[in-house]
Amino acid sequence: MYELLFWRYLDEIYLNNQEVYEALVEKQEVEGLAALQIEVIVNRINSVFSEWERVDEDSWKNPKGKGAFQVITTTQSIKIDCYGTEGKTMNKLVDIMEEFKCPLYDPQVPERYDEMNE
Repeated sequence: MYELLFWRYLDEIYLNNQEVYEALVEKQEVEGLAALQIEVIVNRINSVFSEWERVDEDSWKNPKGKGAFQVITTTQSIKIDCYGTEGKTMNKLVDIMEEFKCPLYDPQVPERYDEMNE
């Protein structure tokens, strides 16, 4: 499994990304993060991946090849667990989240890919 995690800071706020990640994985609310439009974001993911089989409310799998992913949400975050998913598919998920101004935090590295990291 490869984890992708997304959130958005409120203006003028920037916290320790690893601590934010750990709190969000535990489904804790983090002061300084924006509330996300979860339903809109999930609908956008579903639209972009309309060719994929929607296994359940939170999971998609590629009917024409390898790869599957599950979307886990809090009011402040979107976590996507990727299973055998190709890099281009993960990049597509990252692009969707950037539409909502939520840059990727990659806990495997660990690094957040935002303007503070350029």
